[in-house]
Amino acid sequence: MAKIFLLLLALFSLRETTLAADKIKIGVSNYNLSNLSVGVAQKKGFFQEEGLEAEIIAMRPSIVTAALVSGDLAYSTLIGSLVRAAAKGSPVRLIAVSLDRPPLAFVAQRKIKSTGQLKGVTIGVDSYGATPDLVARRIVKHFGFNPEKDVRVLALGSAAARLSALQQGIVDIIIVAPPEDFEAQKAGFNVLVRADELFTFPYNGMGTTLTKIDKNADEVKRVIKALIKANRFIRKNREGAIQVLVDWAKTDRAYAAAGYDVASRAFSEDGSAREDDLRLMIENAKKNLNVTRSILPSDVADLSSLHQAQRELGLKVR
Repeated sequence: MAKIFLLLLALFSLRETTLAADKIKIGVSNYNLSNLSVGVAQKKGFFQEEGLEAEIIAMRPSIVTAALVSGDLAYSTLIGSLVRAAAKGSPVRLIAVSLDRPPLAFVAQRKIKSTGQLKGVTIGVDSYGATPDLVARRIVKHFGFNPEKDVRVLALGSAAARLSALQQGIVDIIIVAPPEDFEAQKAGFNVLVRADELFTFPYNGMGTTLTKIDKNADEVKRVIKALIKANRFIRKNREGAIQVLVDWAKTDRAYAAAGYDVASRAFSEDGSAREDDLRLMIENAKKNLNVTRSILPSDVADLSSLHQAQRELGLKVR
């Protein structure tokens, strides 16, 4: 009798948790390695642990931030677009970083075998001002070249379009994330350098509106906690993370494993956004948007819910 009572109590509690779950919509650019944090949070029950029922919606990057501002989405993982929108005055803010190193690589034509050959090359990026473009220019600068004068940058759109341009000889180098870097390498192109081996730079994370932060701070905190829990799972559980890539992102297992092995170190342990990185994102946004007014980190990021989430998870607040 006692066992039946306990079973009924457990079922009732589960039902109450399900009924009480807050439904949220999260916009992503794709179901892929870059968005693995939200995929793991959904598939491994971390959103559910925080009383959340998350719908993850893949959308064209050009409309995700607009959907966030309009209220069609509650959250977005496209933090580069979000910071640019905030810099223009949109009521959106970065609330956490999931990848604090960019899992991007320079993939080059066979004739280009070292970073010393960067001068004069044409580099294919997705769109001007987007994170891959900013990272590409920073890589060029890291190796002593002027990204405004020594290279030519072309906006080509999707990773598939960039890979096609490389194959056709339209560009000398493309910047892509897994699995496109491995596809290119398999086709005989050279992986010249990986950005995450050079510097930190917020690549993906979570953002929302000021209204959401002001009126539903507890939900924002719980979303961040689920994100951090997912990242800790990713960093510690190789096979589990790879399986989510296979099942959720529909990634070939070999590519999923290779992508995990080069990118797992990029997943932030605590969701922190470094002030220096925020200032760099702001400067890049200002340059791209031709904005001259002063913009503070607090104008593009609100980390109050992140700090509360970190405290509740027993993490040091940075």
